[in-house]
Amino acid sequence: MTTICTLFSPSDAAEWDDFVSRHPQGTFFHQAAWAEVLRVAFGHTPHFLLARRGGGIVGVLPLALQKSALFGRSLISLPFCVYGGPLARDAQAEQTLREGAEDVMRTLGLSVMEWRTREATPELPPGWQARDDLYVTFRKNFTGDDEANLKAIPRKQRAVVRKGIDGGLTSDISQNTDLLHRIYAQSVRNLGTPVFSKRYFDVLKQHFGAAMDVLTVLENGEPRAAVLNFYWRDEVLPYYGGGTAAARACHANDFMYWEVMRHAARRNYRLFDYGRSKRGTGAFSFKKNWGFTPEPLPYRFCLANGARIPDHNPLNPKYRLMIAAWKKLPLPIANLLGPVLVRGLG
Repeated sequence: MTTICTLFSPSDAAEWDDFVSRHPQGTFFHQAAWAEVLRVAFGHTPHFLLARRGGGIVGVLPLALQKSALFGRSLISLPFCVYGGPLARDAQAEQTLREGAEDVMRTLGLSVMEWRTREATPELPPGWQARDDLYVTFRKNFTGDDEANLKAIPRKQRAVVRKGIDGGLTSDISQNTDLLHRIYAQSVRNLGTPVFSKRYFDVLKQHFGAAMDVLTVLENGEPRAAVLNFYWRDEVLPYYGGGTAAARACHANDFMYWEVMRHAARRNYRLFDYGRSKRGTGAFSFKKNWGFTPEPLPYRFCLANGARIPDHNPLNPKYRLMIAAWKKLPLPIANLLGPVLVRGLG
């Protein structure tokens, strides 16, 4: 039976999401809603592809065209998402999606296509490369027992979490993206990174609703840290988080991730996904200190002749001066310029 590749339309959303939810490698980032999120929040053009056989879906591939004056154009599955790539029932379905994606790449005149796959591929077709040294992910199971989960954290990190507990920190679960954005904007400016627009967080809330929340850490009623969490199957993914200038002194960031785990355990989630990090960064060390084992992410790239795998990460020496300068910007200016620049950093 012939397998054909078609372009996703909104009427396919329910069938698409049903396929993703049933697929063993499906992730939160494969959901159909990301097409509209990326279009509305960033102006990126979605090119979501379906493989059909006998009228039914046998594969999906979420893709979006990311355009940047600084970094050029590329086709990514998916911008601002740590996981992506094709979900297919069999090899024929995946080949159909790959060929369809290559056609889109050629039609758009692009030199790079990136698939943020979590599973390694033993054999790649001509023109494709895999890199498992760009990022790692941190994923670990936990239980429904708070004391057992606390004891599973390595001793030094556990002591820091206990300091936050003993210091009287509390947490609040809501969907307050306004407060989250204020805290997050300050945090990423201090790291030298452009901030997302507030609209992006609002669009996420609009499309994912009960599948996301915001946890805020309070010290004597004052917010010190906040994180936006995604929920998928039995997993919790703390995704966008940060702290105020006062967060470090009261250990709010460490307490925050403990509270995410504790609240998720009460709701019967059993896998904590810390997301991706680059080796050699502070985020990598922080996550490893929690006892998580880094797992390489074998991202795949389709490259036109002469093209190279992009290197848009904070460890790239050519961005050091830009990062240092950004850290010194007044927060209102950083918040004004950040959303314009961040569109190309997905």
